[in-house]
Amino acid sequence: MAYEMLRRHTFAETVLHFSNAVSAMAARAGKAEAFHQTITVAFLSLIAERMETQPRSDFAVFASVNNDLFDKTTLARWYRPERLAMPEARRIFLLPEPAPRPL
Repeated sequence: MAYEMLRRHTFAETVLHFSNAVSAMAARAGKAEAFHQTITVAFLSLIAERMETQPRSDFAVFASVNNDLFDKTTLARWYRPERLAMPEARRIFLLPEPAPRPL
């Protein structure tokens, strides 16, 4: 669904509508607390970036080339588990923590 929305809409529009849809689905399932804004926006960002930097293809090709996007641990490259576990991360998008600056 995210891939198709990003094909048809701007990134900002997709974030708004995709987040609202996933949040509503979680609420209807009685699991409103399952919605996680940071994970949602981070994955949308990864999908959008890959779509922009890779040759145009259909979803099947995109999915086969980007199979890491189907792995829940993919965000571990940018986020520590403690950061994603923060209550704020569920409500708002948190940027990854900055890399340590060299001295």
